Amino acid sequence: MTIRIVGLGGSLKTDSTSLAALKVALEGASEAGAETELLSVRELDLPLFSPEVAPTRDARRLADAVAGADGLIWSSPLYHGSVSGSFKNAVDWLQLLSDRDPPYLSHKVVGLVATAGGVQGLQAVNTMEFVVRALRGWAVPLVIPVARAWEAFDGGEAVDDGVIRQLTGLGAEVVGAAARFSTDGSFDGRLVQTGPSRTRA
Repeated sequence: MTIRIVGLGGSLKTDSTSLAALKVALEGASEAGAETELLSVRELDLPLFSPEVAPTRDARRLADAVAGADGLIWSSPLYHGSVSGSFKNAVDWLQLLSDRDPPYLSHKVVGLVATAGGVQGLQAVNTMEFVVRALRGWAVPLVIPVARAWEAFDGGEAVDDGVIRQLTGLGAEVVGAAARFSTDGSFDGRLVQTGPSRTRA
């Protein structure tokens, strides 16, 4: 059985560190045997979410990709103590999954990544974890808040070997958790706890 992992994130910024981090995590998922797809918020045509706004083709593409995934990796920059507005807007469009069976992120595992100019990236991770829970998904225990991201990335590419190892490890962990969930419909944190539950880069 092939596990499908969809990555969602980045920012509207050129050479986004959060997008670069997401790409590395997806490489780790691919190396672990998964089929992967990258959805960048910069490239998606997503109007500001409102229940009264008709979904665009990309909004439906986002919803369909997430619905068809076994696992997800989310990556956002830290903006003013939380996720970026563009990332949150993309997640708000997952309201399109409300009428699916099962709805929202049911039975899906999610790996969480954040990049920060300072040292508070965990704040964005915590916000994403709240959203995952609200959408009935499961956040894997290992999270990667990359502190001082300007040192770990250069021109949209990861250059810090330690950060690269952490991100690829997260990608593999999401694949392992998704595979177990797909097999027996359960989530056992013992299967995916490969490091500290909070890892600072």
